[in-house]
Amino acid sequence: MAALGVILALLGLGLAAAAFLTWRYARQQQAVLGLPAGRVVRVDMGSWQRCTRPLYSPQYRLAGKPDYLVRCGGRLIPVEVKPGRHAASPYASDVLQLGAYLLLVEAETGRRPPHGLLRYSGGTFEIPYTPALRESVIRTLREMQELWRARDVPPQHHDPRRCRRCGHRQHCNAQVSER
Repeated sequence: MAALGVILALLGLGLAAAAFLTWRYARQQQAVLGLPAGRVVRVDMGSWQRCTRPLYSPQYRLAGKPDYLVRCGGRLIPVEVKPGRHAASPYASDVLQLGAYLLLVEAETGRRPPHGLLRYSGGTFEIPYTPALRESVIRTLREMQELWRARDVPPQHHDPRRCRRCGHRQHCNAQVSER
């Protein structure tokens, strides 16, 4: 009977050690990814289970899935990972995308997140959720909805290489030509 007690005690210690090592590895991975300390509540990346439902706002007619949602101090923080990006400052398009996720979190929870995070390969940028960013996202959404209803939408660039690689090329009458 004493031998069984020793075996169970050793098994318990082994399981506790395994749990500790798993927890430590998860914290290290969270730091490597540039995620804040907090509970990761949703993931739309890698081999983890995919998000089954996107964030959605009927008011703005917008849906989206950030790569991570992390609960920090009772607030949800969206995190967007751009592993191929190397930049000293965040791209405006990435800030706008993160701004859309911030708007969606606000719409779904009724609470304004203080910021979101953009993770590039060289570092993490904390993007404050300012009234100016919020308004820029809403203004861009309105523009996109107006363009969606338009019959003819000119390209928003002057780069023929983008037209050559475009998946809508066969339907487009406004391709940018090389000069």
